[in-house]
Amino acid sequence: MPLSNDNSIIRFTNGSNIFVLILIVNYVPACRIYPCVLKQNPVQMTSPESRDYVIIGGGVIGLSVAYHLGKLGVTDVLLLERNQITSGTSWHAAGIVGPLRASVNATHIANYATELFPRLEAETGLFTGYKKTGGYWLAQTKDRLHELHRIAAIGELTGIEAEVISPSRLASREPDIVTDDLAGALFVPTDAQANPVDLCMAYAKSARANGVEIRENAEVDDVVVERGVVHSVRLIDGTTIRCKKLLLCAGAWSQHIGAIAGAPVPLQPVEHMYVVTEPMPGIKSPFPVIRDLDAGTYIKGDAGKLVIGGFEPDAKTWDARGLTGNHEFLELPEDWEQFEPFLNAALARVPAVAEIGIQHFMNGPESFTPDSRQLLGESPFVKNFFVAAGMNSTGMMSSAGVGKVIAEWAMRGEAPRDLWDIDISRFGLKHAEPDYLKTRMRESVADVFGMHWPNKQSKVGRDIYQSALHASLASDGAVFGVTGGWERPFWFARSEHEKSFTYSYGPQNWWSAAQRECEVIRDGVALLELSPFGKFDVVGKQSLTFLQHVCANDVDIPTGRTVYGQFLNARGGIEADVTIARFSEHHFRITSGAATRFRDWFWLKRCAFNLNHDIDIADVTELETVIGIVGPYSRTLLQDVSQHSFSNEDFAFGSTQLINIAGTSVRATRLSFSGELGWELSIDVGETQGVYSALTQAGAHFDLKPAGHLALLSCSSEKGFRHWGHELGPDVTPLEAGLGFAVSWDKAENFIGKDALLKQREQGVAAHLLQFELADSTHPIILHDEPIYRDGALVGQTTSGARGFRVGKTICMGFVRCSRGDSKLDLSSGQYHVKLADQLYELSVLENAAYDPAGRRMRG
Repeated sequence: MPLSNDNSIIRFTNGSNIFVLILIVNYVPACRIYPCVLKQNPVQMTSPESRDYVIIGGGVIGLSVAYHLGKLGVTDVLLLERNQITSGTSWHAAGIVGPLRASVNATHIANYATELFPRLEAETGLFTGYKKTGGYWLAQTKDRLHELHRIAAIGELTGIEAEVISPSRLASREPDIVTDDLAGALFVPTDAQANPVDLCMAYAKSARANGVEIRENAEVDDVVVERGVVHSVRLIDGTTIRCKKLLLCAGAWSQHIGAIAGAPVPLQPVEHMYVVTEPMPGIKSPFPVIRDLDAGTYIKGDAGKLVIGGFEPDAKTWDARGLTGNHEFLELPEDWEQFEPFLNAALARVPAVAEIGIQHFMNGPESFTPDSRQLLGESPFVKNFFVAAGMNSTGMMSSAGVGKVIAEWAMRGEAPRDLWDIDISRFGLKHAEPDYLKTRMRESVADVFGMHWPNKQSKVGRDIYQSALHASLASDGAVFGVTGGWERPFWFARSEHEKSFTYSYGPQNWWSAAQRECEVIRDGVALLELSPFGKFDVVGKQSLTFLQHVCANDVDIPTGRTVYGQFLNARGGIEADVTIARFSEHHFRITSGAATRFRDWFWLKRCAFNLNHDIDIADVTELETVIGIVGPYSRTLLQDVSQHSFSNEDFAFGSTQLINIAGTSVRATRLSFSGELGWELSIDVGETQGVYSALTQAGAHFDLKPAGHLALLSCSSEKGFRHWGHELGPDVTPLEAGLGFAVSWDKAENFIGKDALLKQREQGVAAHLLQFELADSTHPIILHDEPIYRDGALVGQTTSGARGFRVGKTICMGFVRCSRGDSKLDLSSGQYHVKLADQLYELSVLENAAYDPAGRRMRG
């Protein structure tokens, strides 16, 4: 069976060679072996120790993980620090504690610090420097102020007090700050600061008191992995320590350690700078945290002085394996040219800074990730290898929450809650390539304070994955966006106005293109690029038994049929949303989302390992091109290029068959995410152009047009189709999401999560997923995580929203809390509103899908 480019890599040593095993599944014997060069002069190993948990890294993250494992009663824990604890990057952290972030997950992570840091002081008797100062997020533009209103709404959803105030009100509160150029500010009373070194010492003291061993001057030289599972670590002095679970919390050094273990960690250390002023007589104390977002600058108080820092565009990368990489308490050379824009911004914002000198210039390494979000969780490439790294300069404030969830994750074997947007499995091998990471640092660091525009796209680090149709679609006017690293046509431009993204929180410049494409999907025939969807083959005599246990729906379907279903966790939450096709008795094809490819791949591998089934699982995503042909004339077009019959009698909805187009064998599956009549055509990559040419040549007679991803999302939203990462996730059960029809309660196999679902079915759900229509005809932007009110009371939040171009309405979906036992019908009464920035908009509950609720067009 062919291998994709992202199979896991397992290493073992034998004599003078190292062999690399590339497995179809980490935990199945099938493999290929490739020799490579052995390290010279291996250190003689001593008799191995053995520990349940080994933590690598004695900074604020590793110490927090150690602390939380100790609190959970885990005593067989060893923390390894290459030098002294705090000596890597933690010691020079700026010390800001900001509980409110720009996403719900990041806010939950950060806000836990406001509870834990005071408790740590009480537990240990050690001072952490934790002090509430309050803080302001400044907006220089109306668009930024709009974003701050949306962030304030996240505070409302998560229980954090936040208030958007006018420039004049800010000036009356903070006379030291210039406000003339501001559109407004967001005030967060619980913004605070702490001393990173003191905090680390408190973590360490409590961890030791709970049985954790902390070993300094213990540098890790190698990580041994056997059959895709962590086995042991070897120190530079030759000591070998076997471990059941390894937790990598080594900050800037995590990239190298992950690489030697075959568990890529996509982060890049950069030079990150701040300055400390001389004492400022008369300055307010405590001085609030100031985030001048549009200037990329922050200012905070520090014992009568000010700390001024920023997030650098085109950040200078730093090599943790270079000459200075092993220095403790490292300070890099001053770079005033790089720092000058931030200092000038601070002088403009707090003019009193001009009257004093700079006491210290701090330039130290800090790690950033390609998307400016953290890397948490079990590696999708090595089992029992957990990562907590890539903090993007929020390590200290995030340490409490990160330590808690990673400790629980490692103990339970699965995430304690939905952490998808910061889960390391959102990235693949190519995202960890050095050239890509260095390129991304031109944007990623500055993006920490950047605008969170709808559909915002990176400018650099593109073209990781391209389908075989990329050039053809580009020549037809495709404007590409990125999903899971794939370049994907978002729409097709027909005018200069449509040729690139024009970012806005108002009307979108791509709406005209998406409306045009949706009309083609509705009235004619359209071609969709669907290659990025994750595709996995499960093969073997136990394949059915395996999938029956993993999937909540009944997978024992006839050959040539498909079934829709979910993979669940033990809590009944949805880990993957998939379609499964049966190609033969022992061969199944699983199709999942583009963004979740590596996550879904890992889930299948882990389940296969835990269940010990004799199966092969192959990621074939990059081996096939998938073209969608949709619309009322799709059957006529396909009949024109193939002698196969596409009638309802011969090719029923939900069936899959091999057909022939232009002399090429093509897998055709009758499914449609658009809600129209349609087929998905899977083609070997090497045969793509011949099939594509046949389709487009015949399509000239039917006015075949390409349609983009955003048009497809509009169509699927009109149909009420759920999207993983929005309506679906590990904290959402099929019953809450309205997918009870996809649960096979009576099949003989006891699928994962069944007990939890049975209990919930008996007790009733605490929230229902509803679809709404927005009454306002101006079509304001609905994204996700906006508050929903019923009769004036906060009852839930949106999960997604879209312009419905076929129905001429703006629609959204969201979860609404209810009493257990209440039905969706019980929630249909009452007056609903959604808050979008600072405005309330009326919502109407839709009892059925906004478009073709009976599904006649799709099945016709």
